[in-house]
Amino acid sequence: MRVVIDYRPALRHRSGVGEYTHELARALLTLASSDGGRPIDLTLFSSSWKDRASIEDGLRGAALVDRRVPVSLLNLAWHRLNWPPAEVLARGAFDVAHSMHPLLMPARRAARIVTIHDLNFLSYPERTRAEIRRDYPALARAHARQADAIIVVSQFTAAEVQRLFDVPADRLSVCSPGAPPWAARDRPPTAGFVLFFGTLEPRKNVGGLLDAYERLAARRRDLPPLVLAGQATDAARPWLERLERPPLNRVVKHVGYVEPARRRALYLDAICLVQPSFEEGFGITVLEAMTVGVPVIVANRGALPEVAGGAGEVVSVDDSDEMAAALEKLIDDPALAATRAAQGIARAREFRWDTTARKVYDTYVHAHRHRRS
Repeated sequence: MRVVIDYRPALRHRSGVGEYTHELARALLTLASSDGGRPIDLTLFSSSWKDRASIEDGLRGAALVDRRVPVSLLNLAWHRLNWPPAEVLARGAFDVAHSMHPLLMPARRAARIVTIHDLNFLSYPERTRAEIRRDYPALARAHARQADAIIVVSQFTAAEVQRLFDVPADRLSVCSPGAPPWAARDRPPTAGFVLFFGTLEPRKNVGGLLDAYERLAARRRDLPPLVLAGQATDAARPWLERLERPPLNRVVKHVGYVEPARRRALYLDAICLVQPSFEEGFGITVLEAMTVGVPVIVANRGALPEVAGGAGEVVSVDDSDEMAAALEKLIDDPALAATRAAQGIARAREFRWDTTARKVYDTYVHAHRHRRS
């Protein structure tokens, strides 16, 4: 099976999509080399004017094609002109061309697959930017219907794609991320912090979290710090300005983007993770936190309750008082926190990259047969 994957989301500042792209490539290579594995000839395609890709971190065995073409220019050509095909840019013949976002990678003969992580760009286009705002709402439905197969990361996203794009269920494959290969911590931190981990953008509901923490800071002096970890977008400016004023200036800190190699260390010192997003197609930080044994608080929207699977505290996304109460419970009740941590560890074990790789490979085979029929 000759497969080309658009590796560009993993080039720099790997957020959820980039991490999924990178780890899926690793898992596919491991699957191909294992006993009873599936044969795969994997090419990773990258293109950027300034960022260069490299074969490392378990990606030995994959071919790398790295073009010095600006991302915005290539996206315009691919999305609007359906050109140039993957076979030309990657200089090869392929059975499958796999895009890691909702818009197709053009191809002459390869089966075309898209991965849809969420459809938040349809519900709230004003919360997006650049090519996502310009192209995704206008083109995603047509591209999904043209694709030979669609990969989604959760049952929630699968239902949304069926509902909004009128795509039959048999063309969808739910291939959720796997948990990282991290050992759970032995004990909670003695003096830790509350953690938010994600890009500081409107759909993450950082403002609602700050409202909740401001309520707690106003009535208690023993409040542990809140750490906001993640790259700040332009929309984050009002939130960052709030951190400079009382009472948040003494209890909230923004630490910026965290490199993949430092992620586990960050979780080790967290009392709990709070993910209050208006919508998530999956919520990789929830899975990472549960893997380490960090209790989680999630909003009652999107795929977050699905990923937590009963192991986390679920709060209304619109109720900052409820969010504050949930935070206070985990801060003040070690027994509850320990129970939630144990439940999270058990839940995280259900997500495995080897299982994901098998499902993705089977999707490749099905899409290739569909293309040839």
